[in-house]
Amino acid sequence: MAPDLFQQGTSLLQQGRPAEAATALRGAVALQPGLAEAHANLALALDRMGEDDAALAHYRRALALAPGQETAWCNYGAFLERQKQYAQAEQAYREALRIDPASAPAWSNLGVLLDILRRTPEAEDAHRRAVALAPDWPHASVNLAECLLRQGRLDEAWRHFEARDWSKDFAARVGISRWDGGPLHGRALLIGVEGGQGDMIQFCRYASELKRRGASVVGVLCHPGLQPLLQRADGIDHAIAVGPEGGGRVPDVAWDLWCPAPSLPALCATRLDSIPAHLPYVHSDPARVAAWKRSLDGAPGLRVGLVWKGNPRFANDRERSLPGPRVLAPLGQVPGVRLFSLHKDAGDLDAEDPRGEQALPRMCPLGAGLRDFADTAAVLEGLDLLISVDTAVAHLAGALARPCWVLLPHHKTDWRWLERRADSPWYPGVMRLYRQGPGEDWSRVIAEMARDLRGLAEARPAPPAPPQGPASTGR
Repeated sequence: MAPDLFQQGTSLLQQGRPAEAATALRGAVALQPGLAEAHANLALALDRMGEDDAALAHYRRALALAPGQETAWCNYGAFLERQKQYAQAEQAYREALRIDPASAPAWSNLGVLLDILRRTPEAEDAHRRAVALAPDWPHASVNLAECLLRQGRLDEAWRHFEARDWSKDFAARVGISRWDGGPLHGRALLIGVEGGQGDMIQFCRYASELKRRGASVVGVLCHPGLQPLLQRADGIDHAIAVGPEGGGRVPDVAWDLWCPAPSLPALCATRLDSIPAHLPYVHSDPARVAAWKRSLDGAPGLRVGLVWKGNPRFANDRERSLPGPRVLAPLGQVPGVRLFSLHKDAGDLDAEDPRGEQALPRMCPLGAGLRDFADTAAVLEGLDLLISVDTAVAHLAGALARPCWVLLPHHKTDWRWLERRADSPWYPGVMRLYRQGPGEDWSRVIAEMARDLRGLAEARPAPPAPPQGPASTGR
């Protein structure tokens, strides 16, 4: 009976159904408490459900029963890494490698951990070992690519980045050839959607390059909220919304080729000194700018938009999003600054701090009126500055050539921001990066931003004095 429940739970876990898997695996360990594999898989299921304490107990039980389980040590290390217990995570990965020195998952996971710890040469070596052991495993190749991308070594990085297989289902359905970087003269190319909305904003810049190379028509598949914005991007003839909410008419175009958006830098041989960074490459709708101008007019001082959280489904969202708007309170104390929230959900602004430790910064909520990214673009045109976590709105500001300050987490900083830079070659002249240090919360970064914001507000020219009326004749 216990082996049957173990097999059932393992199958459900492989299908991405951790809650159902946990139920079956709990039954297995209840019937056979010494079944180490069931404890290990139950720990993994609970880990994916966010039940950390229970997951930890079952990881430890599994390893006590069978300390020679390489996979259990590897999964335990990943759990410890997410808990930021980095030294213990490294010990777990090293133990997995002692048991099986040819474990590609253990080498790859160790490489990711060493990336987090900024032990870059060791990380690169670990990633290369994983790729050598499993050359057909996309995960290992992409991890190596991201390690190299952070270092700015784009030539080799893009080659490994092309191991991604996220678009294989689309490739099987689309029925047209994938562009391999060959001649485009007179050909119609469709850019496929891949990644988040920020990725699509960042990589749609390549539409102009495709036209320069001779493409007759360039289309882009995109998230519905991006369609009105990308329809006005340089080089794009058709922006086509996809998914259940797409609802748009698909243009009658005989597409010759297609390409995933994140593959365009590789196919265009992009180096740090050849990033197509002519800004802006997306443009706001003048009618929407005029409509939003009415909401922004009359706001005295420096007008600053705030975005403190991103999509909660993003893998590193717990690190890149702020705990809430109260963290930004020092910005609200800067004289001569007016803050605007760009979040659709205003719940964070309504919530009260039960401890009363830190007041919410005073800000004007604009999010309820934002229908899509074209509205957000129009708002950004009327602001002097955007302060944002690493999310799509930051990419939008950069693409519009609007000033933007970005808060970057120390844990798993995204590859596109490179290492130790305070600027971005993807958005030159308009983007400033503020990096969290190891073991820090956000207080130092916010204090630094508040200091710089004060300097910006003080340097702002005073508004012109109102015109004087006619002098009195004294009569």
